[in-house]
Amino acid sequence: MLSNVFTVIYVENLQKVVKEVKAYKTDEDLWVVTDSIPNSGGNLALHLAGNIKHFFGAVLGRNGYIRERELEFSEKDLSRDDVALKVEEAATVLKETLSQMSDEDFAGDYPEEIFGETQKTITIVAYMLSHLNYHLGQMNYHRRLLSK
Repeated sequence: MLSNVFTVIYVENLQKVVKEVKAYKTDEDLWVVTDSIPNSGGNLALHLAGNIKHFFGAVLGRNGYIRERELEFSEKDLSRDDVALKVEEAATVLKETLSQMSDEDFAGDYPEEIFGETQKTITIVAYMLSHLNYHLGQMNYHRRLLSK
């Protein structure tokens, strides 16, 4: 049951990330940074995709994904469609991983220490959802500032 609930909520919010990416007026706007906003919408979207692919795919799903976190923040000049595709790929990884999880899996320990401590899987899944929405809000704010 938990896997179904989290799948619905995560996929809905990842679709919002895709919508934000596509709502930028130009591909170039997706990559704009300012003194007060050091991370572009494009890099935030890539970071979210990397988070999902790592914490769900690599750690929980053991799918072999190797994260390149630095690239999430250094890669530039991809098109809106390319960035949206990376987020959609992350949603697929998330769905594949969660579909294999039981409620007992959520109650168990997350396979990696987070912040130097062992955490329950459900805690990490909930935390990652709040992290996703935090950056989704940043993307929305960034895009609206550029459209003024």
